[in-house]
Amino acid sequence: MQTLVEEAVAEELRAGGREAVRLYVSACTERMAPLFVGLRTGAPGREAELDFYVESVRDLWYVDRPLADAAERVRLLERFPELQLDEEGITDAADTYAFFAVLCLRYALLAHGSGSADEAVSCGHVALTAMGMVDQNTAGASFLAEEQRLQSLSLSDDGSGVWDASVAAGRERFRAVLNRLPH
Repeated sequence: MQTLVEEAVAEELRAGGREAVRLYVSACTERMAPLFVGLRTGAPGREAELDFYVESVRDLWYVDRPLADAAERVRLLERFPELQLDEEGITDAADTYAFFAVLCLRYALLAHGSGSADEAVSCGHVALTAMGMVDQNTAGASFLAEEQRLQSLSLSDDGSGVWDASVAAGRERFRAVLNRLPH
């Protein structure tokens, strides 16, 4: 599979061990989380899914140990409507970005549980794909380049600045997508 993740990042994930993989996927998912939470908050019947999503993103930050229930969380996540695609596919922007956020969390949970660099690369690829779409649909945006920079940062930093940078980036992404939606 051709991936948008820079080869240097993929190599660092392979060489960095399980904790590096966990920090990387935690950061990717934190940046994508506002796209699910913000776009699905207030949707009828989604409260439990929103809580589950937020709890899972929070728990990913425990990078010193794998999530004992990662496989069960993946099974629950795979029941989300965003991953239950039909013949029509995804037709609107809100659904598209919520799909990417859920898919990112799915790969993050898999990587967190297994320590797999390949699953981590898939998680990063999803985030980069989504940011490429934001760039295509937002004049003058550079979310893809910012995501690449933050992915590298998450592997070169001790983790102290990664969470703050990821939260701030996630908010910016959500604002850009929200501005694109019909009001």
